[in-house]
Amino acid sequence: MTNVYSFDGILVFGLLFICTCAYLKKVPRLNSWLLSEKKGVWGVFYKAAVIGTRLHIAVALSCLCMAFYLVFVK
Repeated sequence: MTNVYSFDGILVFGLLFICTCAYLKKVPRLNSWLLSEKKGVWGVFYKAAVIGTRLHIAVALSCLCMAFYLVFVK
């Protein structure tokens, strides 16, 4: 179990946040409500969704590498 205060915990949180926002961008009702703002605090959700959709291969590979690290190395 990772905690948020370690570096790998922050990486896991960031990857899960990006994946969740990219998934929520595909849901029409949540897309218009949560991802409509492009600036400010709510803009973080939009920017994470853009990163997740444009760099989906890099994000997926990062998730696989982090899963391998957490299961087998740590």
